[in-house]
Amino acid sequence: MENVHILTQRISARGEFLPFSAEHYRNNEPSAIHSLLEKLQTTLNLEELLTIYAAHAKQIINFSGLQFQSSLGVAQIADSDNSKPPYSFDLDINNEHLGQLIYFCQYPLSGNIEQKLVGLHNALVYPLRNALMYSRVLKLATKDTLTGLNNRSQFNDILAQKLERCRRQHRPFSLMLLDLDNFKQVNDNYGHKIGDDVLQEFANVLCSSIRATDSVFRFGGDEFAVLIDDPEFTTNKVIAQRVMRLVAESNLMKQYQVTTSIGFTLTSSQDCENDIFARADKGLYKAKAAGRNCARAY
Repeated sequence: MENVHILTQRISARGEFLPFSAEHYRNNEPSAIHSLLEKLQTTLNLEELLTIYAAHAKQIINFSGLQFQSSLGVAQIADSDNSKPPYSFDLDINNEHLGQLIYFCQYPLSGNIEQKLVGLHNALVYPLRNALMYSRVLKLATKDTLTGLNNRSQFNDILAQKLERCRRQHRPFSLMLLDLDNFKQVNDNYGHKIGDDVLQEFANVLCSSIRATDSVFRFGGDEFAVLIDDPEFTTNKVIAQRVMRLVAESNLMKQYQVTTSIGFTLTSSQDCENDIFARADKGLYKAKAAGRNCARAY
């Protein structure tokens, strides 16, 4: 297997901590690594992969937290305590940089420990690369490539999940539909590059207007949706007003005279996906009929 390039952050030595299982691991190292590789090949989920890896690595090093940082973001094991000093390892394969694996450990790593971790890293890198490739493909399948928002496929899945939870737990939620007024004229008069800039700006407005519990989606064109995890018309009105205010304050939106129309509705446990979508769409139609650049409930 290819060697794994190591970049290690050192701290002043206080000795070396070895878990009680280290001697057993040392006597069975080849079979332990083979067992690790077999288990790593059972999943393409990054968090699950790290959890499997961590169970084996703890036979060599006593760490409080384990984290992997890549271009996809940060993944870590459950209950990872990252308050201890970090030891960072660059993981590369075939001249491809996968990311950094970071151990958080109270004690410094000796050369012997580093060497043993390299053996584990050699087992980890291939399953890790497969998991990263899978995550990228999954992201492309669920994300809008222009704005980075969730796409219509992801909307359908999350809406179905929320409706099921609403039926079981009687926790209503809201659906908000939005589109851009005068967007067609922007594309026709200024070209699709400016149109894309406007869509990206509006996506940023939406992300700045919601809470962490809410989800934003782009269906395509200038059609957007927000699932609001709160069963109050007041919450919808606050978010709608915030969106319209930020659109009005945007220099780009003002330059091309783009505003937004918004329709929203609340769910009930008797709703199906078509019911809630049809009501929100009627709210959007009411906003258009009222002169645009406004929000209406249905």
